[in-house]
Amino acid sequence: MNELLTISAATIDWSRAQFALTAIYHWLFVPLTLGLALIMGIVETCYYRTRKRFWKDAAQYWQRLFGVNFAMGVATGIILEFEFGTNWSNYSWFVGDVFGAPLAIEGIVAFFMESTFVAVMFFGWKKVSPGFHLASTWLTGLGATISAWWILVANAWMQYPIGQTFNPDTMRFEMDSFAAVALSPFAVDKFFHTVTSAWVIGAVFVVAVSCWYLLKKREIQLAKESIKIGAVVGLCASLLAAFTGDNSAYMVAKTQPMKLAAMEALYNGGPSQSLTGVAWVNPLKQPDYTHEAEPPFRIAVPNMLSLLATHTPDGMVPGVNDLLNGYTKANGEKEPSVEEKMARGRKAIAALQQYRSGKKDAVTRKTLADNIQYFGYGYVKDKHQVVPFIPINFWAFRVMVGMGCLFILFFLVVLFFSFRRQTIDRQRWLHIVAIALLPLAYIASEAGWLVAEFGRQPWTIQDMLPTWAAVSDLHSGSVVLTFFLFLFLFTAMLVVEVSILCKQIKKGNVPSTEI
Repeated sequence: MNELLTISAATIDWSRAQFALTAIYHWLFVPLTLGLALIMGIVETCYYRTRKRFWKDAAQYWQRLFGVNFAMGVATGIILEFEFGTNWSNYSWFVGDVFGAPLAIEGIVAFFMESTFVAVMFFGWKKVSPGFHLASTWLTGLGATISAWWILVANAWMQYPIGQTFNPDTMRFEMDSFAAVALSPFAVDKFFHTVTSAWVIGAVFVVAVSCWYLLKKREIQLAKESIKIGAVVGLCASLLAAFTGDNSAYMVAKTQPMKLAAMEALYNGGPSQSLTGVAWVNPLKQPDYTHEAEPPFRIAVPNMLSLLATHTPDGMVPGVNDLLNGYTKANGEKEPSVEEKMARGRKAIAALQQYRSGKKDAVTRKTLADNIQYFGYGYVKDKHQVVPFIPINFWAFRVMVGMGCLFILFFLVVLFFSFRRQTIDRQRWLHIVAIALLPLAYIASEAGWLVAEFGRQPWTIQDMLPTWAAVSDLHSGSVVLTFFLFLFLFTAMLVVEVSILCKQIKKGNVPSTEI
């Protein structure tokens, strides 16, 4: 695989940029799909229980908005999966036997499930019983959620590869435990944290749209009842997202300590580490972590990082330099330095080349087996390449957490005025705040993905395959061309969706002819 190192830096950078572009646009559509699916299911359940015409009209109203967003999410998701084969063919070859399984299940089972029931949900109001229609609505949302599960299983495996063995005869990693991949603790935490954060976006969207109606003094009943449902869902989802986020941070500390060090701008670790609240980390420049003790102007909570990362207040949390140079864990185990891992990775590559050339003796097999876990490090030329860009991780993490705390406060205030005082329609300032928070919800969600993906760099698969060994051998010009084509296409799709959503919102709760 030495030829992989000859691929130009421009091809690598533009391939990463194109995948990031597609993923960012895709994630603009997905969370609203998951969030609205839950809320429209609750609204239709209210209709099923009361048989009031208002709830039927309200259910169809939110389903129309769901339908617009659902179609856009499907289109960008298909393109995203194709890019694994076009731009990341070495990655697909190397681990396709493992990575492809959850994506295949997502396409065969979850996608067809939600596609089937979404048709009944939209066109079956007069054709099926209310109970069957309600089940179709919930199954549409369940199908979208199951789809998210398998995609997040695949992504979690990239963050924490498990359940695979390397086959030197095929030069591929092959799955040896489907259960280990599908039920990885990293995957479980990632799924619940991602889905609950999507519910937050759906709730903010519903509250924001409803508050717009209250500002315009239109659709008063729809707005007030939707605000109640949205605020309850939003508060519960925000608290769940905080809880699952804590579990995710614990898993990151165990499996991706360099990501945690970047998130905290922790240069030199040790026991009893403090959690940084704010500090000055230049957002445009990688800090000189080899010489700086810590970021300047740092305000931190004593022992809190150790508590979050190890569940003990005096636990050992390694910093960037500890991970680069090697350190001794709390249990006395020695963690190798990156240079030691690089040497063992080169041994694995050399042993694989010998094996492929016909030297399949016991010594070669043992050398390969003993060092294969560091295979990816064999392509690292400088130890500092394994340090992600700290400013993005540091600030994106704080944007995500800060916005999450703000949403908890926001939903509490909305519930106070909706239930206790029943004056939500007179709080003009709150209506404006709700509308302003809608883009911030998306920023918080995208910030979470920035932490997840930038924190893993330079690895496409953690410790197994760096980006420059995973990319396709393409001319950079072709990747640049498709990048701008996708930029134009996705931007046009986003403009179309926003335009259609705005028209539907301005149109209001007009019953469909299908009802």
